[in-house]
Amino acid sequence: MVRPVNTPSRAVSSTELYLRLLRYVRPYRHVFVVAILGAILVALTEAALPAIMKPLFDGVFVERDAAAIRWMPLIIIGLFVVRGLAEYAASYCMAWVSNRLVMDLRTQMFARLLELPTPYYDDQASGNLISKLTFDVTQVTSAATSVLVAIFKDGVAIIGLLSWMFWLNWKLTLLSLLMTPLIVLIVRLVSVRLRNSSRDVQKSMGEVTQVIQEAIEGHKIVKLYGGQAYESGRFEQQTNHVRRYLMKQAAAAATSVPFVQLVAASALAAMIFFATQDASITVGSFVSFLTAMLMLTAPLKRITSVNEPLQRGLAAAESVFALLDQPGEADTGQQNIDRANGELVFENISLRYDGAEHPALDNISLRIAPGETVALVGASGAGKSTVANLVPCFYRPTSGRITLDGHDLAELKLASLRANIALVSQDVVLFNDTVAANIAYGAMKSVGQAQIQAAADAAHASEFINQMPQGFATVVGENGVKLSGGQRQRLAIARALLKNAPVLVLDEATSALDSESERHVQAALEALIKGRTTLVIAHRLSTVENADRIVVLDKGRIVEVGTHRELLALGRIYSKLYQIQFSVQQSTQVRDAAA
Repeated sequence: MVRPVNTPSRAVSSTELYLRLLRYVRPYRHVFVVAILGAILVALTEAALPAIMKPLFDGVFVERDAAAIRWMPLIIIGLFVVRGLAEYAASYCMAWVSNRLVMDLRTQMFARLLELPTPYYDDQASGNLISKLTFDVTQVTSAATSVLVAIFKDGVAIIGLLSWMFWLNWKLTLLSLLMTPLIVLIVRLVSVRLRNSSRDVQKSMGEVTQVIQEAIEGHKIVKLYGGQAYESGRFEQQTNHVRRYLMKQAAAAATSVPFVQLVAASALAAMIFFATQDASITVGSFVSFLTAMLMLTAPLKRITSVNEPLQRGLAAAESVFALLDQPGEADTGQQNIDRANGELVFENISLRYDGAEHPALDNISLRIAPGETVALVGASGAGKSTVANLVPCFYRPTSGRITLDGHDLAELKLASLRANIALVSQDVVLFNDTVAANIAYGAMKSVGQAQIQAAADAAHASEFINQMPQGFATVVGENGVKLSGGQRQRLAIARALLKNAPVLVLDEATSALDSESERHVQAALEALIKGRTTLVIAHRLSTVENADRIVVLDKGRIVEVGTHRELLALGRIYSKLYQIQFSVQQSTQVRDAAA
């Protein structure tokens, strides 16, 4: 099998990444334009402040102009009122766009996660995927929104201040521009280090999330086996990696600022010296030029510092788009099938996983008649679960084909195929929702309470559900943590009963249950199996004695087929497995009786 590619096939340029990010801002361009205009207006007020210094000093303090004395305070107040309103509009609108962008990206990423094929999840740590949705996406927004606003705001401020300085004295202004090439060089050198360290931070955050998730999910094992120190050590190690990468990032960012300021200060010192040599410069002009020059350092500092969040955002964008660009589950089928009769045929099926030395399945051929119950048995790794995963197309065979009622599964639309299949496995998946919502899950959410009740009755689940505090409205907790193993299994069976699919896959549905729970679950399964084509995977052979046929797998091949009695009579693999389990069971019973 070919697994999905986890990284982009080619390096993506910063320009391509940025333009793609801006496409997500486009739906909110009207609000974004308001933010930009507000930022530009703030920048213009910055340029206006040194402009009023000339008439303020020359007109008020030197010439003692009565009109200037009367109007200048009002002009200053008005200037800052306009600046405050513009600042508020820019900040609010930018926060609105940023939050919408985060929501849109997370929604698309989550939708993509739901579409990705099963092999992708086999190759990915869940903590890394969670980190993409929780951490990486928030880093992207600054690059797409606030960085752009800062560039507009500070860019306009720099242009405005320089324009005023040119008008005052073009020679001194040209002298100030000598620092520009040096600043560009510094920014370019720092950019590469910032991007690399940002990638390292995002990767390390995924590993931190993974450690946290494993510790939470396995908290009982951690406590029972004294793993607190080990898990604390793992967590400290990963968080220290994050700290080190963040410090590299901070060092790179901090390096650029003092160098830029030093260049600017050197230019400022030179300009002050030359200004004092020019007798044509008035006090107001000198103060105005000096004010503009000093105010120029702030936007220069911000516009050089903007490189840090920009590179961090672009590195995060690579991570986010790598997920969004993953190909979804292949759904090439064009046919729909109504309720199937349930005839399943495996024709020369082989499957080899990437990197595996031996095939998981090797030339499997099997026909299962409508309504027939077929059990798959064999040692671990024999290929039982692989066969079951091929039926709903969680995996695709390397060669051969599988048909349902004569229709090649590859030619059926996945939604149509899976509507005809129900699954009950040993690893029951329940959601942190009510009992009723877990039974009537997904496409069945609109069914009535009476149907849910009937499914629960048939699954022998109503007995314990009615004893719960709120009955069917009781929240079961994360993955049904408030329920026993047998109760979770019966809810899964009720879910399958409610779906009423003609094809049923039972994957170790009664394993790891106590005798009382197994009795209830077996009774529920008997009701579920009736009239359905059933594929049963079991290690405990006592649970499949009544199957219509038993298929024995060994190293991906079918080695025996027959009923329970026929296979015992053969005295081969099945018979030996059964005798071993029977002996173990007898020893356990004797030990329990002696105790």
